[in-house]
Amino acid sequence: MFKEVFVDIGNTNIKWKSNNQYSQVKTTEFSFSMLPDADKIWVSDVSKTFHSVKEDNIFFVEVCEKYKSLTNGYQVPSSLGVDRWLAMIASYEQNPNEDLLIIDIGSAVTIDIVLNSGKHIGGEIFPGLDKIRNTFPSFPVVDCSNNNDLGKNTDQAWSLGTYRMQVNAINQRVDHFSETIPKVNILVTGGGYQFLQSALNFPHKYYKNLVLDGLAYYAKYMG
Repeated sequence: MFKEVFVDIGNTNIKWKSNNQYSQVKTTEFSFSMLPDADKIWVSDVSKTFHSVKEDNIFFVEVCEKYKSLTNGYQVPSSLGVDRWLAMIASYEQNPNEDLLIIDIGSAVTIDIVLNSGKHIGGEIFPGLDKIRNTFPSFPVVDCSNNNDLGKNTDQAWSLGTYRMQVNAINQRVDHFSETIPKVNILVTGGGYQFLQSALNFPHKYYKNLVLDGLAYYAKYMG
């Protein structure tokens, strides 16, 4: 039986799927030797950290101009992040003929819009919560995600301010795009979702592993 493994290499964490079983480690702890034996390993490496690995059964996915009727909207298609491209592929396959707003909440927050024709019209990127907080590493972070009050000390004020900055940015952009594309279907993925989900004020579908799903669709399409 032909065996495949799908690997999503991010800047912080690495996830992989084999036989519908999911695993995850920190990027700094990963080695390809951790993966189960496979005839082919499909890899999305947004960090470019592992591109020097040369094995006959390891295939690093590259971004292209088109996947079926899904069209890459970047002026230079190859400059689009491979994780965003694969998330769009999965969204396109799982929600056909719909206007899509795809949000990935991770080390960075990315937003991409795909129209029901399959045309990707572009996207936005801004720093994720950890990146924002690391701009002042001397400020400790405390859990204030469920606190509606103002901070009573610097740690609370910094934690609340950065949390609300991230939430407000996402909610504001969704409000904007929902006005311009009234029937847009909002999809959310990424490791930061669980922390922010209670403060997101728009209807949406959550997908735990859109990039890995996209890898599986891409692999099937490529044969």
